[in-house]
This record gives sequence, C-alpha cells and structure tokens, in this order.
Amino acid sequence: MQSEESRNAAIAWLENNPQVESVRVAICDLNGVMRGKRIAADQARKALDGGMRMAYSLIGMDIWGEDIEGNPLVYSTGDSDAVCHWTGRPIVPVDWTPLPTALIPLTLAYDDGRPFPGDPRQALAEIQRRYAARGLTPVVATELEFYLFDAASNEPVGPVSPVNGRRLNADGALSIDELDAFETFISEVYAACRAQNIPVDTTIAENGVGQFEINLNHVADALKAADDAILFKRVVRGIARKHGFIASFMAKPYGDRAGSGLHVHFSLLDGDGNNVFDDGTEKGTDIMRHAVGGLLRGMAQSTLIFAPHFNSYRRLRPKSYAPTAVAWGYENRMVAIRIPGGSHKARRIEHRVAGADANPYLVLASVLGSALIGMEEACDPGQPIAMDVDSHDLPRLPSDWLAAIAAFEQGKLMQALFAPELRDAFVACKQQEADTFARKVGSFELETYMEMV
Repeated sequence: MQSEESRNAAIAWLENNPQVESVRVAICDLNGVMRGKRIAADQARKALDGGMRMAYSLIGMDIWGEDIEGNPLVYSTGDSDAVCHWTGRPIVPVDWTPLPTALIPLTLAYDDGRPFPGDPRQALAEIQRRYAARGLTPVVATELEFYLFDAASNEPVGPVSPVNGRRLNADGALSIDELDAFETFISEVYAACRAQNIPVDTTIAENGVGQFEINLNHVADALKAADDAILFKRVVRGIARKHGFIASFMAKPYGDRAGSGLHVHFSLLDGDGNNVFDDGTEKGTDIMRHAVGGLLRGMAQSTLIFAPHFNSYRRLRPKSYAPTAVAWGYENRMVAIRIPGGSHKARRIEHRVAGADANPYLVLASVLGSALIGMEEACDPGQPIAMDVDSHDLPRLPSDWLAAIAAFEQGKLMQALFAPELRDAFVACKQQEADTFARKVGSFELETYMEMV
C-alpha cells in the first residue's frame, strides 16, 4: 500500500490543477505498451485507493492489441479481473495532448492484495526485494536511442530541419548543428521530463539520420529507473507528434543504418553506501566479475527479453555495434558486457544487448536477476575480451526470433527469475506474433521471386 502522504500529495495535485478534467489509468503489458482507461478527474481517488479493476489477460495481449489464442492468463483465471494498485508514482502530467491530462500508473494484484507475478513491473519488484534481503541496492541508469521521422511523409524518411527546411539525409554522429536544429523539440522533452520527475541527463545526435540518444541519470531504485524509461518513451513520442515528427524506438527502422539500443548501467551499494564493485583498481572486485558471469550465463536465455520483436533481430548482426556474442571486456564497445573506464569509485557494469524496443521492466529484471544469481553462485566470467569479438570463438546469441523464444522457454535461469504466469504468457504472446509474421509476404519478397522461380 502507498503512504498516506503520497496519496494526499496526488489528491492535492488534482485539486490544484482543475484544468485537468480527465486522467489516464494504465498498466504496462509484456511488450512495454501501456494499456488502460480514460476516467474523469473526479474519479481519480478510486484509482489511487485500489478501486480500479482490469483483466489479468491485458498483460499478455500481442503487439497489435489482439487476444492471445489459448492465453494462459485467460484460461487459468476465467479471464477475471485483477485489482489495480497505484504504483505510488506522483501524478504524471501530460500536456502534449489537445487538452491537458495526466496519467496514474497502476500495477496488478490479486484480490487478497498479493502482487500478480505475471505483471512485468511486479517481476522487477521481486528482484529488487531479493537484493534488499541481501542488504544490497542496485543503482541503475539507462541510455535510450530513438529516430525521428517526418510524420507528413508516407515513407519512413528523416525529419525536415526546423532551421533550414531541408530534410536530413546523412548520418550526424555527435553533430552539434543537429542538436541546435532540434533544440526546441529537445528542450520540450526535457521540460516534460522534469514535470514527470524523469532525471534526464545528456543528449547526443547519434549515428543514424535523425537518430538521437538521451541518457537518464542513475537512481538507487531499479523500479523507478524502469518507470522512468517507460514514461520517457511516452514523452518523446508525444512531444514528437506535437512537432510533426514520429519518434520511433524500433530496434532497426532502417536496414542499412544504425540500430537503436537500450543500454543499462548499474552498480551495487551495500548497507553503508559502499560500491561493492569497487576495489580501488581498474579491475573491480570478485563480486563484480561474478555478476558478469551470471549475466553471461543468462544472456542467450534472455535474448527474447532484450530482442522481443521481429524487427529486433535486424539489429543483432555482426559489425553493427550491437552485440551478437556472449562476451565481456573492459572499455570495449564490441562486447555485450562492458566495464566502463573512469574513476574506480564509479565502477559499474554496462549491459549493451537490449534494443530500445524492449520492455524496461523485463530488461532490468533479467539483468539484475542474472547478476544476482552470478554473485550467489560465484559464476566465473572467463577472460575479458580486449579486441574484436569476431576474432574469438565465442558462444553466440540466438540469431532469430524462434530460436530466442525456444531459449527463453527452456532456460533454467529464466525459470529461476520469472514466475510461470509471466513466462507462459510471454512465450504465448511471442509465438502468436511470430506466427502472424510468418503468414505475411512482403513486397521485396514478391518482387524477387514472383516472376523468377
């Protein structure tokens, strides 16, 4: 249950913002899509007090919002409703819609108050509880990449520069001119993030046409870090629409340009606030290396979480700055698990596998959960890789969607991290999506084969 102080602050916000006549109440599904309802603002107390209900099966809908055939969340519950508990996040103002509104984030629970383990947010909460039981606190930051497209075009093309009216058609890695051109958009993203208590940090123009990366500052609360990432994506898409752009977090919207990733940085604090990865040297502690060992052990099994969609596997290709091998190293951006340089006091792990299309709750649950198992079992990560991974004979990530589904379904470590309610629903969802794609014949396929074979 949330504190009375938090509840009173939420009610006070609504009373002090009478221009907000409606609010959204929503949960996050397994694909990272927020699903919910629009209610009158004067009904918001009902949502804050656990009076809202939504079907358990809402968690497991496919990417098109279709019910999953044979959905275990339907047949195991009679498609009954769950209780919706407020997450405790302060009211989230939304001002890019035609009329101002707000969001109240919810999470699913049983009628007796127990968290519903099929909810991805609850899955991460359980991992966080495991850390707390060991006196450890993860400190987490995320980096999210995205593309801007011209909303007025029927084709996926780069945006028109607000400064000179010309369409972007070349890569602009670290271009200050590109940041200047899109300053109004970026500034409005920052303002919306401040209003939503999202700790935005650095922005850069990335390698692709109209591609940007915005980093979120580290927080000593993994749940908040995931909440921030989910809300950040909504902010970027909303502000982009306001400016005539489409913002996309697809992993690989252009086949011949850079993909978009969700990189996770984390360290661990003990009860005295000490970084348990820091031994005063560049090497880091045995605890850190064991955490890396756990991440490597679980990587192939959890690829479906890091690359959950058909398009995700276009990003995971050799020589693309996206990891394809199960490897780690110091200051090496070619590997999946990187130990960044810098001050030993900030010793941390960077996980580089996930695409920007992944669900942040599941990504952090898998990353932190695998690291925890690695520490508990003293997993040996092997030798760090100091050069191109292709020069080594290394285990590889699943290279296609079906292989990743099978690896997740059979993975013992995934079974140790996620409840059956979540695993079964996720597999059923991904299998249905894969079956749907398998029935679609694209234009390039027809152009290639129709008259040639």
